[in-house]
Amino acid sequence: MVRLGTGIGWRPEIADDIARLPGIDWVEVVAENICPDHVPDALRLLRERGTTVVPHGVSLGLGGAERPEPGRLRALAERAEALGSPLVTEHIAFVRAGGPLTASPSIEAGHLLPVPRTRDALDVLCENVRIAQDALPVPLAVENIAALISWPCEEMTEGQFLAELVERTGVRLLIDVANLHTNHVNRGEDPAKALDELPTSAIAYVHVAGGVEKDGVWHDSHAHPVTQPVLDVLAELCARTAPPGVLLERDEDFPAAGELAGELDAIRAVTAAGAAGAAEAGMATAGTAAGSAKPVTAAGAAEAATAARTGDEAPAPVRASAAADAPAPEAPLPDAPLPEAPVPDAVRERLALAQTALLSALVGGTPPPEGFDRRRLRVQSAALTAKRASVIAKVAPELPEILGTGYRPAFARYAEGRPMTGGYRRDALSFAEHLLADGRPGDSAARRRLTLWWQERSGPAPLPSHPAARFARRVRLALSGGR
Repeated sequence: MVRLGTGIGWRPEIADDIARLPGIDWVEVVAENICPDHVPDALRLLRERGTTVVPHGVSLGLGGAERPEPGRLRALAERAEALGSPLVTEHIAFVRAGGPLTASPSIEAGHLLPVPRTRDALDVLCENVRIAQDALPVPLAVENIAALISWPCEEMTEGQFLAELVERTGVRLLIDVANLHTNHVNRGEDPAKALDELPTSAIAYVHVAGGVEKDGVWHDSHAHPVTQPVLDVLAELCARTAPPGVLLERDEDFPAAGELAGELDAIRAVTAAGAAGAAEAGMATAGTAAGSAKPVTAAGAAEAATAARTGDEAPAPVRASAAADAPAPEAPLPDAPLPEAPVPDAVRERLALAQTALLSALVGGTPPPEGFDRRRLRVQSAALTAKRASVIAKVAPELPEILGTGYRPAFARYAEGRPMTGGYRRDALSFAEHLLADGRPGDSAARRRLTLWWQERSGPAPLPSHPAARFARRVRLALSGGR
């Protein structure tokens, strides 16, 4: 297993801060946000400095009923090769449903949804993972996700589900400790039990992220500081194994660089304490210097973490027990999995029907499937709409600029009963078309700006997009009373 160290999720908004943060061994990028032929300069400079870059996919839908799309697999492979990555990662989730297996239109979730922990779903997931492994040039690791809802009649715990997935495919695991905490709050699942059931030798690296609790539901927002309960789950993991890498995720509401550095230091302190504890346990087992070993305090662990970040010499008492920071012999992965028979079409069809019924209820307004908590379904539906609006705001930033504070309420009304079917850019155009067809926005200048935005991007013959043509249109718009 590749030793990665301490890393952070690379986002353009904090690229300059990441370049200056000390002790960043590696970064993770959202694969779909990177073009292999046009790697951002800031990311290219990090690579030239020797920083490892790992692409993290969000759109394969390995937990979906359909087989992974070859085009999406090729795109992920291209990014791994362009970035010189030692591995790629994805999620144990489904992100779309419908389609040929259900003889219904394909619909997109716009975010990650949980896979039922059933035999059918596991069989499909294992086959999809093997298809992906065969198509990728580097090893694949898959991530446990955060969930707001639970499937009825599940047959396995999360730990059992992941353990059998590893046994049958040899895939590696990306363990998100924030997601384990989320599922503890939302689904009553014990993180320690899940960690006990995991094959720790398969862990490729670990995610740590912040979230927030609202009305008794934990939202894995990636927009809030990392909380102590999440660090406690990280400590539980580090008490069982030394993870090859730990990464801080932050996707929105980015704080100052100093706050990011503080969160990274807190993560280093936990991993250092875990390494120190493992070293002391090893010395105690061997009976070496049992009477002279000094206890490792939280303060000592923090000093060790700071030393690792800055390169300074750590205090001697901690240094003696922090030898576990050095690469340890890797625990062996399970034997190569045996070949399996193809999953019968009937199994994929059953899973497809179940996932389509759920997703249709969440984004299309159809009746909820039997057995689900209806209140939680409403929470999940609202979360999907909010996520969809956030992504549209990044894909088409002119829309929230034109609509102002009315952007999110207007988008929520548009999204109700209108599933996304053609990707985010098509969704942005459809949203604008919906507003204009309804005579909105009410302000005439804003409506003219929205009309111009739509004309530049849609229609049988979109308006010319070169700078001179756009400048001329802006001048005409200003002269006509628009802005």
